[in-house]
Amino acid sequence: MFQLTSEYQPTGDQPEAIKQLTEGVQQGLPAQVLLGVTGSGKTFTIANVINNINRPTLILSHNKTLAHQLYTEMKGFFPNNAVEYYVSYYDYYQPEAYLPATDTYIEKDLAINEEVDRLRIAATRSLLSGRKDVIVVSSVSCIYGMGSPVDFAENTITIKVGQMLDINVLLRRLVDSMYTRNDIELKRGFFSVKGETVNVALAYDDRNLRIRFAWDEIESIEEVDPDKGYVLDKFGEYKIYPANLFSTTKERTLKAIHEIEDDLHERMQFYEELGDTVKKNLIETRVTNDLEMIRELGHCSGIENYSRYFDGRKAGERPYCLLDFFPDDFLLVVDESHESVPQIRAMYGDVRRVRIDDTSDHLYVSHSCRLRIAEVGRSSCRTSDTSDRPARSRDRNAPDHESD
Repeated sequence: MFQLTSEYQPTGDQPEAIKQLTEGVQQGLPAQVLLGVTGSGKTFTIANVINNINRPTLILSHNKTLAHQLYTEMKGFFPNNAVEYYVSYYDYYQPEAYLPATDTYIEKDLAINEEVDRLRIAATRSLLSGRKDVIVVSSVSCIYGMGSPVDFAENTITIKVGQMLDINVLLRRLVDSMYTRNDIELKRGFFSVKGETVNVALAYDDRNLRIRFAWDEIESIEEVDPDKGYVLDKFGEYKIYPANLFSTTKERTLKAIHEIEDDLHERMQFYEELGDTVKKNLIETRVTNDLEMIRELGHCSGIENYSRYFDGRKAGERPYCLLDFFPDDFLLVVDESHESVPQIRAMYGDVRRVRIDDTSDHLYVSHSCRLRIAEVGRSSCRTSDTSDRPARSRDRNAPDHESD
């Protein structure tokens, strides 16, 4: 369980605050507020409460800068526990859009921060590993759409020393878990094969995994330094988690493809009845190309337009998010709640507004030749996850206290 490490002890009002907060959680109070001036040790107080409660904990902050500061502090307080960081991984994001006034189609464009992506996958890995000593420091990204925790768990590969396993079976399972083979350059999310040795550059760790085979039997499982190649640790059993948060199963992918094909046929008939052969041909070409990419690679550009097919959601149902990876009894800490709670309310309000007045999504679907399911998919699943704002400077006229 949690092991709080600090050279300091609670002093002043901290012991009483720790006691009351701990008792409040144990009694089942729905919410409590901790007030204190800047520098009064609220983070240390919360760390003591987490240590007392011993539950997986989500700490929510309203921007990346403060979230990283909290992450660093919690890593210092709990060096022997799983402290993870989960924020938006986009350095740049331009959503797919259509401007009917100028007949302009804007293609989706983005840049992903690889290190933040690694930390996000590490967070889900820790939550699904069965550990209870997990702290995830997150921005509002935790309420944005991602893959199913059930599919993520099903794509996790468990291997053991002495296990009888054909090496080709392992390679196929790695591909199903979104890893890519590259025997020339081994980088994050890739694997290579040399004789009877499989090297995997884990998508969520700085270490590489080396699996040695003796014919069809796993001989050894080792974590190695990716630069120098020397062995860091040996294991009798090991779990390899997927390389992508949006991984899914083959069965679900095949089902989604069939449903997309059915809706495509229906949409083509609709345009044919209108006599609009241009849009009929465009939607056939676009969706067919997307399906080919999904069959071959498991994803395509603009795959968020098909998210409901893969999730099996009904119209209006929310997508999976990080909260679904936590157990039911997890502890939620909202840092600077006077800023964070209104931000969450705004994000939720934005989705509700789009559902009620979905003019932009309707135009997008009508003019950019997408299936109609994309209207609801885009409105109820904000997969762009670009809401994290930079830290603002403190207002001199603001009250001299903060809240957790």
